[in-house]
Amino acid sequence: MRWPNRRNREPGAKRPARTLAWALVLGLLFGLVAAGEYAEDRLRVIRNHINERPASGDIVIVGIDEKAVTQVGRWPWPRGRYAKLIDALEAARPDQQVHDILFPEKSDPVQDRLLAQAIDRSENLTLAYLPKAGAQEGKYEDVRPLPEFREHAGIGTIALRYNYANEGWFIPYGASRNGSFIPSMSAILADRNKGSEGEFRVDYAFDPASIPIYSAADVIAGRVGKKELEGKTVIVGLAAERLGDQFMLPGWGKASGVYIHAIGAETLKAGAPVDLGWVPAYLIASLLVVLTMKRKLRAQVLLLGGGTVALLAVPLLLERIQIFADVTPGLFVILWVATGITMQNMKRRGLTNTVSGLPNLNALRRAGHERDRPLIVARVINYPQIVSTLSVAQERALTEQIVARLKVGSEVSTVYQGDEGIFAWTVTAGTAIGHHVEALHALFRSPAKIDGKPFDIAISFGVEIGSGRSISNRLGSALVAADEATAEGLRWKYHDPERLKDAEWRLSLLSQLDEAIDRGQVWVAFQPQLDLVTNRVRGAEALARWTHPEKGPISPSEFVAAAEQSDRIEKLTLFVLDRAIAAAAKINREHGPFDMAVNLSARMLGDKTLPSRVRELLDRHGLDPAHLTLELTETATLANGADIGPLYGLRDLGIKISIDDYGTGLSTLEYLKKIPASEIKIDQSFVKSMRDHRSDLVMVQSTIALAHSLGRTVVAEGVESREILDMLVAMKCEIAQGFIIGRPCSLTDLSKRLTGERKRRAA
Repeated sequence: MRWPNRRNREPGAKRPARTLAWALVLGLLFGLVAAGEYAEDRLRVIRNHINERPASGDIVIVGIDEKAVTQVGRWPWPRGRYAKLIDALEAARPDQQVHDILFPEKSDPVQDRLLAQAIDRSENLTLAYLPKAGAQEGKYEDVRPLPEFREHAGIGTIALRYNYANEGWFIPYGASRNGSFIPSMSAILADRNKGSEGEFRVDYAFDPASIPIYSAADVIAGRVGKKELEGKTVIVGLAAERLGDQFMLPGWGKASGVYIHAIGAETLKAGAPVDLGWVPAYLIASLLVVLTMKRKLRAQVLLLGGGTVALLAVPLLLERIQIFADVTPGLFVILWVATGITMQNMKRRGLTNTVSGLPNLNALRRAGHERDRPLIVARVINYPQIVSTLSVAQERALTEQIVARLKVGSEVSTVYQGDEGIFAWTVTAGTAIGHHVEALHALFRSPAKIDGKPFDIAISFGVEIGSGRSISNRLGSALVAADEATAEGLRWKYHDPERLKDAEWRLSLLSQLDEAIDRGQVWVAFQPQLDLVTNRVRGAEALARWTHPEKGPISPSEFVAAAEQSDRIEKLTLFVLDRAIAAAAKINREHGPFDMAVNLSARMLGDKTLPSRVRELLDRHGLDPAHLTLELTETATLANGADIGPLYGLRDLGIKISIDDYGTGLSTLEYLKKIPASEIKIDQSFVKSMRDHRSDLVMVQSTIALAHSLGRTVVAEGVESREILDMLVAMKCEIAQGFIIGRPCSLTDLSKRLTGERKRRAA
């Protein structure tokens, strides 16, 4: 909607008054020219169906239908034949007969006489009369029955007022001609002859299907008689579509005109209709918008919203007592003012994203209630690439899908959208943010679908717990954390103020890692794996650890992922392999059969000498290849056509291949078929959450069932409670790994544990 504008604007304080003035003037014109007629009629149809009720049953239709035309004869019948219908009806003793049939011309004299005699034999009969809409020089050319038919019958007008859709909403009470008043068919049927002109609105809440109707053929043949018609008011009319006289019954569809007269009669029988017109609703709406002008936004919303509801609901109640009112001019006034207030508010505050309609980051910066809550930012890394191929409507659909995923669960209430794929929200204090973000990240493993086309969404998260700073500063910190997570190949990352001060450290991390391996600062920890069948520790996973002489322990999620993303993983992997194989050989000699698992990045499969290098390590330390498991990580690399020949070479050596972090990345049947793996390791994000989230439980159950059907062993990582462990045993999972079984420890501590278990078994 374009708002009227002038070159010299008044101060902002006058704009609400200008909006109000335009609303009142345009609303008045809206009502005067009946601009809302279509919407008004559709609203009334809706109300009619809500108020729907059956007809009284006192009025019965006898139709000249297809059956009558077929069995009695082609229409129009000879008037002597029509006389038989009148006599048959009279024999049934109805209260009155009303015929919506015009007999204005003479026909065969014998036939005319037979019809006149039948009319004479009837006690209470009315014929149709069609008044012309206008007069020339005071002379009317009305269509009326022949004088010999009018002599012993009453007449009733069948005039209607139609709208643009050929719907008969209004019926006159009657028409004055030459000093006498001729009532309408509806008034005669209802016995409500007011003796004055004017019209009333037909109440189409009466269900036409509830009006009894019989074929004229059955009446003439005696199949319909006193039982159905005695004491009733009978109206006879054309009921076959090919005979014409068809109109639209609002909300009910096409029907013969006789139904309009019958429903009009039911309207009059239910009470005197009162039509208030459009002025009352317009005045009420005008008063309401005047009251909103100097109020706060919340009060304006309540007043305008309440007024809209009232204009929609009150007529629904009034029409049950035959009081009708037009509401669209009033609704127009409210809508105009509401739109003006909304547009002015948006322009003033600029707090909404123009594409999605979501609150933007300016809205977040002004949201005082969000200031002290933990802040999370999601950055859709490939958002610009995706939206460059989409229309505005498609971009809006993409945003809606992203926000719907971010709002899964009860943690997120309001999502704020920035530019270039940035989304932010806050959560309540005490929220398990790690679980929350991990679960959200898992939701983005499946692509978004826009108009049936899939789009993979690459996303990272940044978290700022709360530091007492302004929301703007905290937002910037969370964005930095999200960017760091992207650069380091992580799913998400906390904002670390100290780390921001140490940019040189972050830039030189990988070169320092190589030096740390040479200097012995990197070591290998071993996390036990429990055999759920025998309830014994049957193996361990070798995990790289880095203890910096100045900075202390460095998180593996920081240096391992960064090494993989930068193709600097080879030296670290071979170091861990060497230490792990040596440790496994020692444990097998001292404690019996024991398996060792080591992570192998798919990025290393480009090295065709990998099988021989691993075989060299096995031979050097004397470990049976059957006790070594290589867990394949960074599987997204395989999607780019990486050579998996070395995997088959490793398998042929007798080494077991495991698919790590199953459920993320390339977790498809095609992938399972492609990789020569004997083991599947379910990602910990599903295992940790399967007690609380049914979708994760189903994922774990289906993965175990699928693996078993393919002859694969299943390892569940991230087991941190006895309840989860018992659930895995019930699912017949073979191996479990997690804090409840054992935290990563040194080789010495692992050997002590195995010795202790052996002594307990011996005892």
